[in-house]
Amino acid sequence: MKYVTLPDGEHVPALGMGTWRMGERHTSREAEIAALQYGIDLGLTLIDTAEMYGDGGAEEVVGAALRGRRGQVFLVSKVYPHNATRHGTITACEHSLRRLGVDCIDLYLLHWPGATPLAETVTAFEQLQRDGSIRHWGVSNLDIGEMAELATVAGGARCATDQVLYNLSRRGVEWDLLPWCREHGMPLMAYSPVEQARLLEHAPLQKLARGLGMSPAQLALAWLLSREQVIAIPKAGALRHLDDNRAALDVTLTADTLAELDRLFPPPRRASPLAML
Repeated sequence: MKYVTLPDGEHVPALGMGTWRMGERHTSREAEIAALQYGIDLGLTLIDTAEMYGDGGAEEVVGAALRGRRGQVFLVSKVYPHNATRHGTITACEHSLRRLGVDCIDLYLLHWPGATPLAETVTAFEQLQRDGSIRHWGVSNLDIGEMAELATVAGGARCATDQVLYNLSRRGVEWDLLPWCREHGMPLMAYSPVEQARLLEHAPLQKLARGLGMSPAQLALAWLLSREQVIAIPKAGALRHLDDNRAALDVTLTADTLAELDRLFPPPRRASPLAML
């Protein structure tokens, strides 16, 4: 496993598992639990979820997968913006803990910015830390201006990560947000690293991957993992996809391959609004 470093010095896996769209259908529950447990067995021990996913159903699936394995996993969840008041954040976290069946969440994120001032949400996060309900806190879908604002509020400098949309076809964060996070010693967490599977249908990427003896998903993830201080959280789907994801850790991309990927998916030439799904 490759690791990245949080601002306080803790090392966490650079490749984990996402759970968006899990917990939505009872008929899929056992397969989803099995996929997460298989991923843990492969060493993909960072799991990302949220109270939004499946209206709490994804957290319940994760909780079932964690039984007897809690100590193996770095657990991430998120609070809705409309719950992100001081009282609402604490209540939402209590509900998430109950659904997950754990005493503490390793990293708790604001899912995206809303009407509540960041300073109020940070106050709640810090209270949850003092109470032992969470170990770290961070944000998701905040652009550079919002991150700069966050850094000015009391306690804001203790933000552990910003989780954003980042993949070969969504490279806008490289212009300013990613350098800003690196400057502040903060890893970036990349959701939808294969663009909800759309990258897998990209014909030139397919051709390049074939020539390298790998799948398009493996190549797209290997590219993200080659980035400094980036965590990738592809969804834990079918078992064969988890094998593919894990195999990306074994890939070292050459300068020629990286240059070809830059040609196929050019880096940004100007600032642009943060992309979201």
